[in-house]
Amino acid sequence: MELSSIKDAFDRVAKKQKLSSSKSQEVIDQLGREIEQALATIQSSHDPSTLVDQKAILTELKFKLNAVGPLQQLEGSNKELNIIANHFYRQGLFDLGDSIINEAGEPDATALRSQFLEMHQIIGAMRDRNLQPALAWVSANREKLVQIGSNLELKIHTLQFVEVLQNGTRADALKYARTYLAPFASLNKDEFQKLMGCLLYAGRLESSPYSELISPIHWEMTTEELARQFCTLLGQSYENPLSVAVAAGVEGLPTLLKLANVMAAKKQEWQEMKQLPVPVELGKEFQFHSIFVCPVSRDQGSEENPPMLLPCLHVLCKQSIMKLSKNSNRTFKCPYCPAEASVAHCRQLYF
Repeated sequence: MELSSIKDAFDRVAKKQKLSSSKSQEVIDQLGREIEQALATIQSSHDPSTLVDQKAILTELKFKLNAVGPLQQLEGSNKELNIIANHFYRQGLFDLGDSIINEAGEPDATALRSQFLEMHQIIGAMRDRNLQPALAWVSANREKLVQIGSNLELKIHTLQFVEVLQNGTRADALKYARTYLAPFASLNKDEFQKLMGCLLYAGRLESSPYSELISPIHWEMTTEELARQFCTLLGQSYENPLSVAVAAGVEGLPTLLKLANVMAAKKQEWQEMKQLPVPVELGKEFQFHSIFVCPVSRDQGSEENPPMLLPCLHVLCKQSIMKLSKNSNRTFKCPYCPAEASVAHCRQLYF
C-alpha cells in the first residue's frame, strides 16, 4: 500500500472523529438550552397569583427533548467508534481499546469493557488450570444458565473433580462429588455414574477406562463454551462483529470487483446505485437470521413489504403481488408456474 493511501485513510478517520465529537457537543448544548429555558420560565414569576403551570412546562420540555433524540444522534455518531473499541475488548486487547476511547475523548463510549475484562480474567485463569473464577461465575449466574438449557456448571465441576482425583486422595474426590456433583445426579445419571466409576482409579486415571477425561481437549472445549455463554448472557454474539464484517466483505469482494469493472466499462458509477444488480452470495456462516428477497423485485422483505405465500407455494413480496394483480380484485399468473391466484388467496408468512 502506498504512503499516500495510508495518509488518506488516517485523514478520513481523523475527520470522522472530529465530526463525532462536534456532533456530540452540539446535541449536549441543545439539550442544555432547552432545560435552561424551561427553568427560566418556571422561575420567571414569584407572584403566587400568577403561578406558572410547572407540569405543562415539564411536559413540553419532555416533548422537545424527545424531538431532539439525543440517544439516537449520539449512538449514530459513535457506532463505528464503539464497534472498533469493542473489537479490541473482545480480543482481550484492553490497552488498545482504552487508547481509542481516550483519544476520541469518549470515556463512556462503551459499557462492555468491564464485562469482557471479567470474561478474559476467567478464561486466563482456566488456562492456568484455576477454575475458581469460573466456578464463582457459573454459581452467580446459575438461574440464567438454566434458562438457556446450559450444563456448563456441571462441566466445570467435572474438570475440578478430575483434578482432585488426579492430585488428591480418593476421600477428597468423594467429598467433592458429594458436595458439588450430587445436585446434578438426577438429571445426568450416565455422566454421574461414569464419574463415580473414576473413584476406583484415583491417581491413575491415565491407565483406566476413563483416561479420556484427562485429555486437554475437555479444558479447551469447556473454556470456549464458557466464553460463548458469557457472551450470550451479555446479549452479544460470540463471533466478533468486526471480524465477521471483514470476512464477509472479503468473501463478497470478487463479485463486487467484477461489477465495478463492468460498470466502469459502461462508464457508470456503481456506488450511486440504490441496490446491487447482482446477488452477493455468502456462506451459511454469515447467515444469522432469516432474510427473504423477492425473486421478482429483488427487494428485501420488511414489515411494510412482507413475503406472501401463493396457493401454488411460490413466495413473492406483497408489493410484487399488488403490481402483478393491478388491484386486489384481479387474478394474476404466478411468474414461475401456470397457476393463477388473487391477493385474497395469498397468505402472509411473517412480519
